[in-house]
This record gives sequence, C-alpha cells and structure tokens, in this order.
Amino acid sequence: MAGVTDSSYEIRLARSADLARLAAIELAAARLLVGFAPDGVLGETTPIADLDAARAADLLWVASTGDEPVGFAHLKRIEPASVHLDELDVHPKHGRRGLGRRLVTAVCEQAASQGLGAVTLSTFRDPPWNRPFYASLGFEDVANAGLSDALSAIVADEVRRGLDSERRVVMRRRI
Repeated sequence: MAGVTDSSYEIRLARSADLARLAAIELAAARLLVGFAPDGVLGETTPIADLDAARAADLLWVASTGDEPVGFAHLKRIEPASVHLDELDVHPKHGRRGLGRRLVTAVCEQAASQGLGAVTLSTFRDPPWNRPFYASLGFEDVANAGLSDALSAIVADEVRRGLDSERRVVMRRRI
C-alpha cells in the first residue's frame, strides 16, 4: 500500500529550536533497520554541532506538524556539483504519510534551484522498502567503479563504522 500524503505536515528548512528533537527521531527510525544494520550503528545519532552547521547552510530540512519535527533530511556538500543526502529519517509514528518522499523532493528541488547536477546517497540494499523507495524517486545505483573520491570516502567511513559494504548501495539522482 502506498503512503498517504497528509497536508497537516509541513516540509521546511530546520530552525535552531528543532535540533534537540532530531536525535529521538533518528533513533526511533533506526529501529526499523534491526536485522539490517549492526546494533552499534542503530544507536548512533548525528552530533548536534553537525546538524546546526547544516541548518546554518540551509542543508537541513524537517517535516513537522505544528512546531514539532517528526522527520528530517540532513544534507552535506561533499562535491562542488552535487549534494549528498547523509540522513533521512521519519519517526515511525508518522510513517506511511509520504513525508520521506516530500523531504527528498524538497532536497532535489533545492539542488535544482542551486544549479547542482545531482543528489547522492548511500543506503541499505536489503530492506524491501528502502532501495525501491529511492528508485521510485529517480535515484539509480552507482557502480563502485563510478564512485568519486568523495563518495568512496563515505563508503570507507561506513565500513570503518561497522557497515558491510556489500549490503550498502550508493545511489544518484541526476538533476
């Protein structure tokens, strides 16, 4: 069953007041990856300083209901002509409402408005909802031989953190 878009949610750039609430969203969303990700990774959260730097650079989007964030998309500029979707999380209590799709769409629209050529990401291959979700939004697999130095560094960092590179896939959506 496809998600249902709910107009009671807003997709917007993050505010300083949102930052303290994002770790709880990240941890709740990580529970969906039990069995696909190592336990150590499931307990990781993005440091608030990183989120604040992304917010200041307009690289942090939230899905909110009222003033309460319930999901977020954290971007990084790792290459001059593209932006990298480093983290996408929606609290499971607010899942299946199209919020992840709306966040990714906002990210891609922002990249297009800035004249960037692509949005990249690295994600799990195995969860049946994961890779197909990104593919439905126009993302395509990037072969290891086609990885830039910056994307290769992301894969190497994931391996250092305990993620199995064979269970991961790098994807790109050209803008």
